[in-house]
Amino acid sequence: MNYKPLGNTGIDVSEISFGCVEIGMPYGLGVHSDADVPQEAESIRLLQTALERGINFYDTARSYGRSEEILGKAFADLRERVVITTKCDHFHKPFEAYSSEEIRRHIRESLETSLRLLRTDAVDLFMLHNGTVGNIEHPDILAMFDECRQKGLARTVGVSTYTLAETRKAIETGCWNVIQLPYHLMDQRQGDWFGLAHENGVGLVVRSVLFRGLLTDRAKRLHPELKRLEEHRAKYDPILAETNLSLAELAMSFVLSQPEVSSVLVGIDRMEYLQTALQRADGTYLSEELLSRLKTLAFPEPEWINLHAWDQNGWLT
Repeated sequence: MNYKPLGNTGIDVSEISFGCVEIGMPYGLGVHSDADVPQEAESIRLLQTALERGINFYDTARSYGRSEEILGKAFADLRERVVITTKCDHFHKPFEAYSSEEIRRHIRESLETSLRLLRTDAVDLFMLHNGTVGNIEHPDILAMFDECRQKGLARTVGVSTYTLAETRKAIETGCWNVIQLPYHLMDQRQGDWFGLAHENGVGLVVRSVLFRGLLTDRAKRLHPELKRLEEHRAKYDPILAETNLSLAELAMSFVLSQPEVSSVLVGIDRMEYLQTALQRADGTYLSEELLSRLKTLAFPEPEWINLHAWDQNGWLT
């Protein structure tokens, strides 16, 4: 396992970050209920096995079901060996509906709850969850996150984004040390800001690398409404044959080969997925020639890609 600086934070993280949403709640392709979520003992074994195999970076959130609680149990006696990210609970009303004190109290209470469940005095990275162009620079949010850092409750702070405008705004504020963003074979738009983030010392953590399972062999038969997506996935077949990689392995290798990326966030809820992630993070990267080819194979209309809408429409069953 290679380790890379998380921007200018002074924290070194494994190239693979263990995404914990799947161990805390039903999430992902083909997952429909709590019965599909690993049992607590199995999740703890997965987490501890990942640590022994070199993964030191773990991503959770206040909204990820029992994820924080399970992480706390798994690493209660191993805290100094792991880097833990958690995210503030969602704001459920428009910001105009909150007073300044309500915003600050919401953030403070969210982090206090996370610390209790994680069984720690501080998290390594505390993030604003689903930042928007408006709230990324909201003065009360910035002040409260800075206060959490000043009080030693978080070593550093960051924000998760979705859109290009949000990512650019997060970089330009100069207040967020880490950005977690979506980037994968089919939607490569966020790569436009990788250079700017690197120049500003901002650590980049990439999520959705497997496109919620759609860039894996699990997604063999998609909903008819996603036929365009299925047809586009077939364009990767010649490269899979040349490299002898699975689609998931190619997807991970593509992102791991981006030099500005500190860590690749992979959702893991089975030992086989952990093994796949570890096999890809072997210190070898794709050639420049292959990377160039893959960059030409991004989906031509990325605006059409909308996992939330597809999920709401029942297309991701």
